[in-house]
Amino acid sequence: MITKNIIFIYITAKDKQEAEKIGHYLVKQRLAACVNIVAKINSMYWWKNKIEKSQESLLIAKTKFSLVKKIIKEVKSLHSYSCPCIIALPIVDGNSDYLEWIKNETK
Repeated sequence: MITKNIIFIYITAKDKQEAEKIGHYLVKQRLAACVNIVAKINSMYWWKNKIEKSQESLLIAKTKFSLVKKIIKEVKSLHSYSCPCIIALPIVDGNSDYLEWIKNETK
């Protein structure tokens, strides 16, 4: 079963403080039912023709597919990066009670 309505959004932030600011906003506005924050991840990436290394924080927002565009817009307005990672990931299957909870707790 592929559930097209419920998705996770993977977002990286410069630090835990920025991640908490974004996460709190998404939950308060009911754009996400839940946001998990992993305080420190090690990232390597190409930026301006060289490989960069940094520590970032990771947010995983649980939400509805219909809210993706709004979430991208809102996160970009709150984010310090000029090109933030904001990626929507499909949910293939899961606890139907939990997926229903996500649906009921978002706009």
